[in-house]
Amino acid sequence: MADMKTVIVTGASGGIGKCTVEAFLSRGYDVVATSHSFAGDEFASGPHIALVDGDIGLKATAEKIAETAISTFGSIDHVVNNAGIFAAKPFTDYTADDFRRFASTNLEGFIYITQLAVMRMLEQGVGGSVTTITAALADNPISGVPASIPMITKGGLNAITRSLAIEYAQKHIRFNAVAPGVVDTPLHKGGDKAGLKTLTPMGTIAEAQDVADAVLYLTEARCVTGEVLHVDGGAHSGKW
Repeated sequence: MADMKTVIVTGASGGIGKCTVEAFLSRGYDVVATSHSFAGDEFASGPHIALVDGDIGLKATAEKIAETAISTFGSIDHVVNNAGIFAAKPFTDYTADDFRRFASTNLEGFIYITQLAVMRMLEQGVGGSVTTITAALADNPISGVPASIPMITKGGLNAITRSLAIEYAQKHIRFNAVAPGVVDTPLHKGGDKAGLKTLTPMGTIAEAQDVADAVLYLTEARCVTGEVLHVDGGAHSGKW
């Protein structure tokens, strides 16, 4: 692994985010883990992890995260934009407040911290990476899972990932995304697992570790940029 090793992980208090933090720690990274709020027992304290509370949709939170990374570990080398919200319902049932919440967390939560991270990476002059969690539904809608409004944001994240990959390629700052399908997280606690398995051609439900593995790969894959890596059992390939 290269010397670049400070990573920011947003939405880190549970599910995919928590698993991703643990995966980076196990590989020797310094991690700044962020969440709207931590219960206090998510991670063991230690010299390689710093926790930051706050609403990721606020620029002030992003500034606090960036300052923590630099003051604690001396650099910002990688970002994992994992924080995001989702709700499925018919298009006409979404409200203006729903849209504002999706835009704040999913889009502003990407923009503010990524801008600050890229500025720092440019100053450091040694490249870096940004990996964003999007959604397979943005590429392959499913009739039984109406999610048009949140997919405006997730599809936008796929688009900006490709755009930024070209914009910063010569600076060796890489931008990629992981697009999960159904993942066994607390979001689906008590849900119909048999029904969820029908949402993937393979008939499988991914684990948070599967997504974390994809994030680790993209973080360390020095020649991969502009990629949207689907972890969805093949759902993005078409009808089944």
